[in-house]
Parts: sequence; C-alpha cells; structure tokens
Amino acid sequence: MNRPCLVWVRRDLRLEDQPALNAAITRGGPIIPIYVTDASDQSDWSPGAASRWWLHHSLSRLNHQLISLGSKLIVRHGESLSQLLSLINETQADAVFWNRSYEPASIDRDSRVKAELRKQGITAESSNGRLLFEPWEIQTKEGRPYRMFTPFWNTCLLRNSSEQPLPAPGRLSSPDHWPQSLTIDQLGLLPTISWDSGLKSSWKPETNSATAELRRFLESTVFDYHIARDVPARPGTSRLSPYLHFGEISPRTIWHETLNVVKDRLGSHNSIGADTFLKEIGWREFAYHLLFHFPATCKQPLRPEFARFPWREDADGLTAWQRGQTGYPIVDAGMRELWNTGWMHNRVRMIVASFLVKDLLIPWQRGAEWFWDTLVDADLASNTLGWQWTAGCGADAAPYFRVFNPTRQSEKFDPSGEYLRRWLPELQRLPTEYLHAPWTAPESVLTKADVRLGQTYPHPIVNHEDARRRALEALSTIKTSP
Repeated sequence: MNRPCLVWVRRDLRLEDQPALNAAITRGGPIIPIYVTDASDQSDWSPGAASRWWLHHSLSRLNHQLISLGSKLIVRHGESLSQLLSLINETQADAVFWNRSYEPASIDRDSRVKAELRKQGITAESSNGRLLFEPWEIQTKEGRPYRMFTPFWNTCLLRNSSEQPLPAPGRLSSPDHWPQSLTIDQLGLLPTISWDSGLKSSWKPETNSATAELRRFLESTVFDYHIARDVPARPGTSRLSPYLHFGEISPRTIWHETLNVVKDRLGSHNSIGADTFLKEIGWREFAYHLLFHFPATCKQPLRPEFARFPWREDADGLTAWQRGQTGYPIVDAGMRELWNTGWMHNRVRMIVASFLVKDLLIPWQRGAEWFWDTLVDADLASNTLGWQWTAGCGADAAPYFRVFNPTRQSEKFDPSGEYLRRWLPELQRLPTEYLHAPWTAPESVLTKADVRLGQTYPHPIVNHEDARRRALEALSTIKTSP
C-alpha cells in the first residue's frame, strides 16, 4: 500500500474539479488534506478583514465536507515549508500535491517548497486549479506576453480547451493516525468586534452557495447579461467573484455550465449575453496573465511614465471616499454597499475608482489597498488590473482623459434612483430629478425631503468640472516630461 500523501489546499476550497486532490486519488493511498496559514507567504498582501471572514467560513464548510467523506482538514500555522516537512515527518508521507498560485510571493514560496521537497526525495507536484490557461501558455507571435485584452482573449479562444470539470470524490482514504491540528477558530480569522452582520446577511461562503449562485444566474440573467450587468439596482451579475477567488467553484465549471445552458436553450452556443459573461472570465485570465509576467504592477504602474504623475496625498478626501461621504450619491452609495456587504457592483466600482484617482487625484494604490481590505472577493490580480485600468497606467487601460462624470453615470445606470435610495436612506425622500445631484435642488425641495446639506448629507467635496480640468492638466505634465 502506498504511504500517505498530503494535499495542500490554499485557495481551492472545494472538492469538485480539484486537480490536486484528483492527482492524490489517482496515486492511491491515504490522503491527508492540510491548510497552512503563513503570514510571510503574502508579503504585503496578507488577506484583508473581509477576506479573513470569508476564509473562516469557507474552511469550516470544507472541513465538514471532508468529514462526510471520512476525512478531515488538518490546520497548521507557521512557515509553509517547515510545516510541510513537519507533517511529512509525523505521517511518513512521501508526496505532496497542490494547485498553483500565481501571486509573486506565492510563486517564490512554491518554488522553494518544490525544490526542497524533491531534494529530500518527496514527490512534489502542482496542478492548474485556478485558471483556464496557464499564464505562460498564451503568447504573442513573438513569444511575448500580451498587453491588450482583445488579442489575448482571441488567442485563448483559438485554444478552446475542452477539458471537462473533474467530479467530486465519493470517499477519501484516511491514514491510520491523524496528525495534530489546530481548530479553524484558533486561526483568529473572525473580527474581534462585531462589524460583519452585513456580510452574514449577504453571503454564504461554501461550494453549495457557489453552485446556487451560478444556477440562479444562468436561469435568470445570462441571456441579457450584456445589458443587466450595468444596472446596480438589479441582480444582473453572477456574484461569483468571491467564490472564484477562494476556489469554491472553478472557472472551468463556470465555463462548461454556461455553454451547456446556452446550447440547451438555444440549440447553439451563440448568445450575446453569454459571450459577454464568458469574456469576463477572460478578463480574469488576463489579470493573472499580467500579474505573472509583470509582478511589480501590484504596486507600480505598468506604463512607466505614470511614475511621474503628480498624485496628491489627501487624507481628508480619502476618508470621505472610504466612508461614503463625498456628496456624490452614486459614489457614496457604492462605498456604503462595499462597507456593509464586502462587495460592490462592477459598474459602480468603476465610478468610485474614477472619482478617487481623477476627481481627487489620490494615487490608485490607496484605492487598491482599501478594496483589498474590504472586499470579500479581494484578488490581487483582478484588483491590480481594475485599478490600473481606471488610472490609465496599466495594460489595455482606459485613457486617463476618460473621466467618468459621477452624476451622468448615476442618471444613466440608476435612473429611478432605486440603488441610491437603498444605500443612502437620508436621501430617500428626495425627488428623483434631484436625487443624483442633491446640491442642485431648491431649498424648499430639500426641506420637504428633510435633507440638510452639510448636516444630514455632505456638500460635494469637489466640483467635478474643476476636478476634471485639474486631472487633464496633471496628465499633460507627464506627456511633456522628459
């Protein structure tokens, strides 16, 4: 009989379509699933508060699933390699399987782990459990990484990977003796003060919920996704991003389930809505492609000229933005949705990001850091891509001179004000014609709606037209600099 092997789970907290687990099952012998928390693994990007909340519940649910299969999750804290070696010594395991991570610190860690384990005669194998395509597989004709999304995605589509998702196991072989383990509670992932009620009411971190969200989306929304995704007041998006980040569902499962539903309904794979949705999976692939090839971009602009951009450090402006007190309702509604639920509608993410980096000229890194701490789907690759896109300094970035007008965006995508009223109760009684820009309402209207600007709701902290001109002037300085 084979000696035990370790399956080192990280952000692949599922049993379905789990390549590392499948490799261990194929090998045969007892399987010991392990999870190691190591603060040094993430460098400056250790999980934020919202991510830690999600991780606690996701780990707990995974452990329950493993127990139902006759197994359990072994939890350790410490430096990854030393904990793996300790477990190998305790269990006499002779193999370790895991799914690859692509963040710079994780790549460095995994390379060291693989080299040391193999040096000691331990089988060490990694698999792709997070992406449709490995970042190094997609190249230009010159053998270089892509910097533009469309040619990148076209190349991906030409490969058209047809691999089907792997089934979940029905049973796992267990060792005669289990090694010692911490409890998940001992990891201290949950907040010490209760601020997570909104997260609890909004999310259920587990694979079953991921499957349910995908089913809801495919049954109700996928065919008009190209329209519905821009309306923050309705459930027009998949809300799968946190489940994808923590690996409670795989991109391969989403891809094939979507194609299957479209084919069943339409008799073919042709659907504008579904194609638009699958392209969002492509943007996620592109984000990992960029982070892998340009690892410094999580802190530095990809376009080097933006290192000279005259950003402003504005503590008061940053605080007003974080708290949803800018005086621009669509910005404030989005930031309050984020604080209460750990998530924000994608259209609104673009609006609030544009406001920070262009209306306030605050460095995009400050926004990325806040999102990292407050989003349940905080993902280094996607977070970096989104903020550099908005700031105009990344690959395939929006031109910096494209400055979102928050009032016009609000009027266009939330015309009835349903989203604004949901998150800004102090403005609920304001007529819709003034809701998107309360400072334009006559005093009599404000009084009747019980709105007192500067007291119950703030005045705008910046004039958008003035801010736009200032942003364009700032841009001109890097165009003329040597």
